[in-house]
Amino acid sequence: MPNKIVVAVTGASGAVYAKVLLDKLMQAKEQWQELSVVMSNNAKEVWQTELNNDSYKNYAVRYFEKNDFSAPFASGSAKYNIMIVAPCSMGTLGRIASGVSDDLVTRAADVMLKERRKLILMVRETPYNLIHIKNMETVTLAGGIICPATPSFYSQPKTVEDIAATVVDRVLDLAGIDIKSFRWGK
Repeated sequence: MPNKIVVAVTGASGAVYAKVLLDKLMQAKEQWQELSVVMSNNAKEVWQTELNNDSYKNYAVRYFEKNDFSAPFASGSAKYNIMIVAPCSMGTLGRIASGVSDDLVTRAADVMLKERRKLILMVRETPYNLIHIKNMETVTLAGGIICPATPSFYSQPKTVEDIAATVVDRVLDLAGIDIKSFRWGK
């Protein structure tokens, strides 16, 4: 059965990660049945600031407002099996780690953890403080995957999007989405 995926975009710097992730998911349509997106207001503002556009509106996906608790992925019965938060702010990480389901992003993350489904957080902050590290530990112990927005350079990326793709490709690998990507040793 194809995947049901929710992508959450928070207000952390790194809108290019969300853009590249959505672009690559659109190229892998045969691997998902549903793709839903929830963005915070800050995420929309950061996208506009960093990418100078509002192209997040142009993807053929289902959009949900961050306080729409009637979204299907707010319940385990909808059987969404992958959630990717890209980028994931430290505030969002902290609320997820604490079990505070005060918006659709944190509620959906809570559902993924309780149902033992894939939750991948592309955390975006530097440096980390001890609270960040302990929150990452808590989410990891609960079954989530922390994938920091730390690019690699093996593939000799040429553009900002190429650099972002080095992280997004790892996230998609972790999610079980089959993509063409640079592979070490090939």
